[in-house]
Amino acid sequence: MKQQMEMMRADFDWEREVTTCNPDYYKWTQKIFLLMYEHGLAYRKKAEVNWDPIDNTVLANEQVDAEGRSWRSGAIVEKKLLEQWFLGITKFAGDLSNDLELLPEWPSKVKVMQKHWIGQSTGAEIKFKLTAAVSGVTNETIDVFTTRAETLYSVQYLALAFDHPIVQSQIKEDPELQNFVTRLNGTEECEESKEGYLVRGVEVTHPLDSTRTLPVYVAPYVIGGYGHGAVMGCPGHDTRDFEFWKQNNANAVIIKTVDPVDQETAIEFKGKPYTAKEGIMNAGAADLKGLTADEARVKIIEQLAESGSGSSQTNFRIRDWLISRQRYWGAPIPIIHCDHCGPVAVPDDQLPVELPKVGKLLGRGGSPLAQITEFVNTTCPSCGSPAKRDTDTMDTFMDSSWYMFRYLDSNNELEPFAKEIADKYMPVDQYIGGVEHAILHLLYARFISKFLYSIGKFDSTMKGEPFKKLVTQGMVHGKTFVNPQNGRFLKPEEYELNDDGSATVKKTGEKANVSFEKMSKSKYNGADPGQCINDHGADATRAHILFQAPIPDVLNWDEHKIVGVERWLRKVINIGESLSTKIENVDLSKSKQLKDYTRDECNLHNELETLFRGVDAAFDKDLNLNFALQRLQIYTKELGNKIEDASIDTVVLYNAYLKLLKAMSPITPTTVEEANEVLHSKLSGETPSILISDWPEQEPLIESLTQYKIMINGKMRFMHDGSEDLINDEKKCIDEVIQTEGGEKWLKGKTVRKVIFKKDTIVFIVK
Repeated sequence: MKQQMEMMRADFDWEREVTTCNPDYYKWTQKIFLLMYEHGLAYRKKAEVNWDPIDNTVLANEQVDAEGRSWRSGAIVEKKLLEQWFLGITKFAGDLSNDLELLPEWPSKVKVMQKHWIGQSTGAEIKFKLTAAVSGVTNETIDVFTTRAETLYSVQYLALAFDHPIVQSQIKEDPELQNFVTRLNGTEECEESKEGYLVRGVEVTHPLDSTRTLPVYVAPYVIGGYGHGAVMGCPGHDTRDFEFWKQNNANAVIIKTVDPVDQETAIEFKGKPYTAKEGIMNAGAADLKGLTADEARVKIIEQLAESGSGSSQTNFRIRDWLISRQRYWGAPIPIIHCDHCGPVAVPDDQLPVELPKVGKLLGRGGSPLAQITEFVNTTCPSCGSPAKRDTDTMDTFMDSSWYMFRYLDSNNELEPFAKEIADKYMPVDQYIGGVEHAILHLLYARFISKFLYSIGKFDSTMKGEPFKKLVTQGMVHGKTFVNPQNGRFLKPEEYELNDDGSATVKKTGEKANVSFEKMSKSKYNGADPGQCINDHGADATRAHILFQAPIPDVLNWDEHKIVGVERWLRKVINIGESLSTKIENVDLSKSKQLKDYTRDECNLHNELETLFRGVDAAFDKDLNLNFALQRLQIYTKELGNKIEDASIDTVVLYNAYLKLLKAMSPITPTTVEEANEVLHSKLSGETPSILISDWPEQEPLIESLTQYKIMINGKMRFMHDGSEDLINDEKKCIDEVIQTEGGEKWLKGKTVRKVIFKKDTIVFIVK
């Protein structure tokens, strides 16, 4: 990849290069983990996790798509209960949500996606008291978070997640519960299942009505880790609760305490749960009858607070970042497990904990590091007893969550980065990355950056936000050919391309279905940058990439269209060849002042300057680089049309061409360097590189000129290009016209007795 970037003429400072899988980098990833461990943000617990059955590893919630599939293998993700390492991103959830307001230069769609994922919601935390103690559980209540406190009087049961402490305690004593959890846990239909398991001997009291007791169920649809892993079931006001209650209590009554405001809506929801947040409380809501749902929500939270059974609470959808991975790659978690001391941090002088050298990757089936005894067995840094290394590695997003800091100080051997350097350069001024990382990488990077800021590792005027401006680039899609008979993706050797861009399946002679899809090995639709550069050159490839689509949009890669870019680049060099002859005997140091431009020169200047301003804005403000390419191509065409125009001064053409080359140089550096050499090929002396030039300045537009006929004593003597208001000021007119070449010849030394102005004619009466 680095070789291809160099072939592409990408200009990077390779002295700052970092490689996140090298020990000299992940040493500092491990140090950041230990800083989080020291501050209570890295912890280990047994929890329900997402398990990839193909890769045999755990996934973070963000790495499971909307269809429940693994982001890497595509397998349907299963649920398992495992001891895993987490990072406490939820402690920063409020800041991560609220501080999006500090990022006006981020795309709104990315901020909306993050806001939704963080899922900040205000509601109530309600404590349902257990009617009797539960063995193995110290809590006397089951705590529930809800945004619908006004439905409290319609609660008919509580539902618990598989990993709730009560469920885990009862599993040990109830084989049927164990079978229920084992059967549904880790299945594709788990969260969709409406099955429930009534926990025998466990009931709770209604917090505002001590005469009512409620049953407690284990329900697959309850998400472990969100809120408290428990929900209050309100069949009368929640569709999911309604379906669950009907399946598990066929003859059960449905309690509704919120009614629609109008009769028409009431009829619509007859026999169904009323789920709207707007409504009027009915008699089932005790003393809240007649209040609006909004008023009742506030009142109930007040009553809960007074009775000590609840309070107002802000909750978040996001859960702590699960970073444990059962893979060979990734930074080993720098913790040693000692029977005497418990988990012990690896001392700084023993970092990095390196991945062991192996001849081949071990087979699937849990952590491969756990199978390497020389890696696992060690001694406790605290007491010296025999101990075991942690055999999980960190999610590789951990490495990429802080690399912008390491770029600033990539050779620092004493710490991840120096504070004074980060103080000077953070946040990143402009960050360009794929929109597919809107939740994964960008959210994790914001979290780690805010953590480092919170412990004083750098100062910030943006509360630790890492990226000031974000530009999201679209995905590159490739032309994809599909067999119409079976929908299988065709390999290049299985089809034949036609002149019109279509393809024929060799085996059947049928036309293949053609579409543009995300480039993938499995779809055989990738493009090799090296091959494209070999065929067309680096500059044509660079320009074609930018010209194909705006940066935020999907780019449908079609190499056939590159010929248009190649024609443009040849035209640029051809203009240089034409100009090289014209400037051979011209003093290029004598630039013409804008005020002395002829009308034709003014028109060309204004046209080219207007085009350049569009290019300038595209680079400086909005990175609309395909627009910049369009303007540069039009600039080239208009300039080329004037190269042989005798009415345009050669120096004016020369300077306009240099401006074109300078504006093209970030996109097509080798072409402009060649064009610059061609341009000066007939001049003596060494030609300075165009690439060391400054970016060209904007020049003012010239006021449009009118061509006037100059008549002297009734005879037309010459033409003069002047401003439109020249005929409104006699003194200005006389002074300007006398200084021209025609004025020198016909008016110098004579007395102007009168000036007569007509539409496009100026008549001088002289003596």
